[in-house]
Amino acid sequence: MHNDEPRPSGELENKIGYHFKDSGILRAALTHSSYYNEMKMKAEPGLTYNERLEFLGDSVLSVVVSSYLFEEYRNKQEGDLTKIRAAVVCEKALSKFAAEIGLGDYLFLGHGEIMNGGRKRPSLTADAFEALIAAIYMDSGEVFTEVERFVMPFIKSEISTISKNGVFIDYKTMLQQLVQQAEGEILEYALVSETGPAHDRQFSVEARLNSNIIGRGNGKTKREAEQKAAREALILFGEVKEHDEKTY
Repeated sequence: MHNDEPRPSGELENKIGYHFKDSGILRAALTHSSYYNEMKMKAEPGLTYNERLEFLGDSVLSVVVSSYLFEEYRNKQEGDLTKIRAAVVCEKALSKFAAEIGLGDYLFLGHGEIMNGGRKRPSLTADAFEALIAAIYMDSGEVFTEVERFVMPFIKSEISTISKNGVFIDYKTMLQQLVQQAEGEILEYALVSETGPAHDRQFSVEARLNSNIIGRGNGKTKREAEQKAAREALILFGEVKEHDEKTY
């Protein structure tokens, strides 16, 4: 296989578990504008590229994720749901999903784009992932079933991953509200240690109520460590179950 040529799209179909009825729409989803611009003067009838599909895929993905969050997180307000959705459909997340299926290897790219590392460029592969979503949506009859089957494992995994950093539930606020129910209680967070090189710091924090340690937490930032200490305290008080998914 020549270095400029993508891997056979049939491999990708096997990998994602969806086989296209219209191979043309898959080809469009996998074609970058750089390839189109290089090839449009040559005889390749019907050649198009994926920017329009990317536009549609962005909206389809938003609907699928929004619907899932609306049903799954009934106790969360609109602002929280918006934050979660933004975190799991951002370029960083989408490029990670694309990398998991090796999407860059299947793209039709212009020679210059390939030489500049386009197959691994996050912005490019994230856009192609959205185009692939749109292609599945269109090919399956403009229903969400196949899109959900394809994309939700990525989304659920990403929610689980980023939830570990205390992004979605503000445990400190929850603990503060609990403590305020009794007058005269003093809640504070004490930095116990700070270790590691500047680029990889580790913070250890204790949550203290009237000088008594009620929770400990470690993290790459003081905020993360404080959130984890607050969560441990809430477990201690029976407000949070230890094995609950940390849907921050």
